[in-house]
Amino acid sequence: MTHKQRTSLIRREISESYANLKLRYPILKEQNAIGFAIFFLAAGLSLLMGYLWYVDIVPAWILILVNAFLFGVLHELEHDLIHYMYFKENKFVHNIMLFGVWILRPLTLNPWFRRTLHYHHHRFSGTLHDIEERGVTNGEKWSLKRLLFTPDLVVGNLLRLYSLFGDIKREVKNGNLKYETAHKIKLYGFLGLIPLTIISHVILYIFTADLLVQFLNANFATQIVFPEFLTSIIDYTNPLIYIILLPNLLRQFCLHFITSNLHYFGDVEKGNVIEQTQVLNVWWTFPFQLFCFFFGWTHAIHHFVVNETFYIRHIARKKAHEVMKANGIRFNDLGTFKRANRYHEIKS
Repeated sequence: MTHKQRTSLIRREISESYANLKLRYPILKEQNAIGFAIFFLAAGLSLLMGYLWYVDIVPAWILILVNAFLFGVLHELEHDLIHYMYFKENKFVHNIMLFGVWILRPLTLNPWFRRTLHYHHHRFSGTLHDIEERGVTNGEKWSLKRLLFTPDLVVGNLLRLYSLFGDIKREVKNGNLKYETAHKIKLYGFLGLIPLTIISHVILYIFTADLLVQFLNANFATQIVFPEFLTSIIDYTNPLIYIILLPNLLRQFCLHFITSNLHYFGDVEKGNVIEQTQVLNVWWTFPFQLFCFFFGWTHAIHHFVVNETFYIRHIARKKAHEVMKANGIRFNDLGTFKRANRYHEIKS
């Protein structure tokens, strides 16, 4: 079969499994109610954990781990919202939910701008102008630099801006991308960082610098004095750092590590969904998966059947994996780490 025939078969069988699941459990058809309940519970529990930490009932490490997991759930919910899975006809509730999941995950892009980048990702997954995936290190050779900047959308993207914009310019010149589209995705990628994403990253940069200064002073008898105005910023934002930012830093590292290595890049045949992703669920990725709600297990399914919720993907993943494996979707292709996420072997 051609890749289009195999894609059609995968989509049909996965969609049928979803329909059968909803026939057996009609409550799953209550999509809006389920989505809002997940939003309310995850947001409420994360704030409760913050309060318990603030009054010294819960230690910081438990707060960070639990909230990282909860924010991973909210990321999946945001992804569904970007695809208009909940309250499509009720824009007020839809946008309230979208704002809520963003404000609790402020290291990410503004979701209203990200929607454009994400739709572009689905249309051009794995290409030089797939700006969403390239923004999380997809396609780069593995190195200490990639590891350090895996969760970083500000300095990390500044470092890759020259090559990214150069590739986009060449894609326009070669007729692979319209000029208007190129301008839009570059503009939205920049606007999506303003102001919340940049401010949140800067706070973490200051916090990290302060920790480094304390470490040097304590272990090497240095007497570095951290500027008082920066210290006051840390003191003022301390609850925000521990309740929101540090859990999100952990969550974002895990998500970007998983997503950038399950998506292929650079040599994906145009329109070939078979070559866009793999299922990445090897045992040693479990700690990463835990804080991005097992993204590596199910995201490849999403590339075939886009308009279905994340919890349905999880419930029905066994059948989806069976049909995907039978039709050539890769599972745990760890060679992607050596190939800078190329689908094919790199010729020497």
